Amino acid sequence: MTDTNLATAPNARKKRRNGFSLVELMVVLFIIALLATVVAINVLPSQDKAMKVKAGADIATLAQAMEMYRLDNASYPDASAGLSALVSPPANLAMPQNYRSGGYIKALPTDPWGRAYQYRSPGQNGKPFEIYSLGADGQPGGDGDNADITG
Repeated sequence: MTDTNLATAPNARKKRRNGFSLVELMVVLFIIALLATVVAINVLPSQDKAMKVKAGADIATLAQAMEMYRLDNASYPDASAGLSALVSPPANLAMPQNYRSGGYIKALPTDPWGRAYQYRSPGQNGKPFEIYSLGADGQPGGDGDNADITG
């Protein structure tokens, strides 16, 4: 062999070793896809639970604001005033001077599914009021993820 053949042989091997082979890339992509599948299977059911917990927390916050409203105004807002009475005084408020400046909450939240929370006055089962979300399906009743969420 000549000196030039000896000098170029190691360079040729180095050039072939640069980068990854198609098999190596496919193995890495398979592992990433497998990990993504495992994470998705374990995380997605938690999202539904988190949405229900958020709705419950929002309802508890609204109920607390409703109690503050009652303490200041001697009664709960009627069904026509609804939850908006927590943000601005209703037109039929008997003693508007007792209404807290700035309201009882800054803004009405929406439920985790993007719909307004519902208000009923009087509530069911002898409750003075009821605040609830219609759940994932947005329809009264239902079960599982579609069940109504009450405080």
